[in-house]
Amino acid sequence: YEAVRVAARRARVGVDTDHRTIPAEVGLIGPAVHLDKGCYRGQETVARVHNMGKPPRRLVLLHLDGVTTDQPPAAGTPVTLDGRAVGFVGTAVHHYELGQVALAVLKRNVPDDARLLVGETAAAIDPA
Repeated sequence: YEAVRVAARRARVGVDTDHRTIPAEVGLIGPAVHLDKGCYRGQETVARVHNMGKPPRRLVLLHLDGVTTDQPPAAGTPVTLDGRAVGFVGTAVHHYELGQVALAVLKRNVPDDARLLVGETAAAIDPA
């Protein structure tokens, strides 16, 4: 189940999110957040991001290159680009068709063709 969920880019709250994650970053606007309901905690932030059009971070699927161990990266492992932290890994699994993959929350300005590192492991963003 976890491998199918990761391949479908469906975040699991508490694993693929951190204390700063807002619903728009992980695709929860619509199925889990109502923009026209009454007041709730965080409503102003959610409304601001919705009205501006883009959240500051985004959920991506990473292909992990060269992972030869049975231990995928742990949730919370930093994702770096040129030595700078640009996000973190959530769920990492072995998918029967895609190989080692992981969900990660990255800064929006990270290019889709960037060569990233998850710990010491090379990673690439899935373009789909």
